[in-house]
Amino acid sequence: MQDINQATIVFDVQGIWVLNLALAAVMFGVALGITVTDFKKLFRTPNLLFAGFLSQFVLLPLVTFLLVSMLKPEPGIALGMFMVAACPGGNVSNFMTHLAKGNAALSVSLTAFATVLALFFTPFNFEFYGSLYPPTAPMLKAISIAPQALFEVVLLILGIPLMLGMLVRHYYKATALRLSRIFKPVSILVFLSIIVLAFARNTSVFSQFIHAVLFIGIAHNFVALALGYMVAKLFTSAKENIKTLTLETGIQNSGLGLLLIFTFFNGLGGMALLAAFWGIWHILSGLTLAFWWSKNGKA
Repeated sequence: MQDINQATIVFDVQGIWVLNLALAAVMFGVALGITVTDFKKLFRTPNLLFAGFLSQFVLLPLVTFLLVSMLKPEPGIALGMFMVAACPGGNVSNFMTHLAKGNAALSVSLTAFATVLALFFTPFNFEFYGSLYPPTAPMLKAISIAPQALFEVVLLILGIPLMLGMLVRHYYKATALRLSRIFKPVSILVFLSIIVLAFARNTSVFSQFIHAVLFIGIAHNFVALALGYMVAKLFTSAKENIKTLTLETGIQNSGLGLLLIFTFFNGLGGMALLAAFWGIWHILSGLTLAFWWSKNGKA
């Protein structure tokens, strides 16, 4: 049987470019609904701002490292877990928060804030914990990724679309609101289609190794959601804010993780499998949680 650490997910150059554009389009669509005032409001509630930062960029990577150290998965899968945990919250969390009757304005603002922080913290957390865990440290040294290169990709896919979207919203508000109603759902649909296509083109690899990431991926996502919930309970008693912070932590931008994996690791099997599985599973878990919250109103 092929070693999962040697397996490679096939994704051609054109597919990577489409994934690039889809991720940028999703971020642009989110940014069309963001104003400078949203950031000002966020800074007027520093407890929620700090809670979002703490859960996403400090505790989730740390807890992921502890989980990896306990479960001891294959090195490629461990790197995939570090990559997912290092990414900012996923854009689809805004839709889930709205469905859950959470604080949608807070969700969008936290997504934008996390995107800005991700320019630094995504490369830093991935490099730090990947190098700290002995089985994955040699793999990072072999690839020799410059943090600057990671920064440039994150800036291109998240930072620039965020700035452009906010500029359009500022100068052409009516147009931005019309575009947002179309742009965001269509771009998310395209992005999900790309992940499904990647699965379809690599069915043999997925069928051979899916058992290796199934439990770990579900456990990792559960831990992320539970972490977000516990941190939120420490900082706020408002149900809508607890829902928002939980989903912002548990719904990671696995699409960005996949892009970085295909760009810098040539689709390394364990990494890509974990990130792709997370990309599908967190939508199922997030929608289930959001639907349950929307029905009973508790948090």
